[in-house]
Amino acid sequence: MSNLFIHSPLEQFEVISLMHLNLPILGNFNISLTNFGLYTILTVFLILSMHIVSISDKTLVPTRWAISKESSFASLHGLVKNQIGQANEMYLPFIYSLFFFILIANLNGNIPYGFTITTSLVLSMGLSVTIFLGVTILALSRHGVHFFSFFVPSGTPLVLVPILVPIELISYVSRAFSLGIRLFANCTAGHVLMKILSGFLANMFLSGLLMFIVTLIPFAIFMGVIALECAVSFIQAYVFTILTASYLKDAIDLHLSAPP
Repeated sequence: MSNLFIHSPLEQFEVISLMHLNLPILGNFNISLTNFGLYTILTVFLILSMHIVSISDKTLVPTRWAISKESSFASLHGLVKNQIGQANEMYLPFIYSLFFFILIANLNGNIPYGFTITTSLVLSMGLSVTIFLGVTILALSRHGVHFFSFFVPSGTPLVLVPILVPIELISYVSRAFSLGIRLFANCTAGHVLMKILSGFLANMFLSGLLMFIVTLIPFAIFMGVIALECAVSFIQAYVFTILTASYLKDAIDLHLSAPP
């Protein structure tokens, strides 16, 4: 029975190959499906499925499932209007897709013996750096050379420009890492805590009838930790999304710091 349990809290983050295929082309071409790839495909499949089910509902009175999707859309639509502006609602599909991808990926990781793709730096930092580059390209395409005025706050004395420009530049570049590190750190810490507690409680449950009864109390606390981790899944998806929308607004308006 001990083989059923993960001995190290960090083993759950290992990317392992589930199946691979070697093809004698292009120098022994190798195709491999890892747990990371499988759960990424599963996340996309679940997102598409939950929306297809809600769209295919033809009843006159919408079901709770359809209402929940409409409520989610309305909430994210309001977020985009408040953060980016009503004139820039073209970014709503991107924000909407980003939110549900991170949310479902986080929730998938709360399933026992599952794999959380957001605890992989490849995904979290990949999303963060890609969004940073996309936002920068957007700002350059809209404002051209005037984009660099973003690093000089309006009204700054000329004497302070050599000091403030490096600070603003470092602050701006840090966006490429802050989004991903925040998502990675919070998800990883929560899952490590759950794995440590679950292993400890499993050993206590197997220690005898008396310990089994006594362990019910900390087990109830552990269930609260699981509920908290599910809430963190929503919070991290929302934080990642709202910061992305904020960065888009900065790229469009340049903080309104530049003179007209």
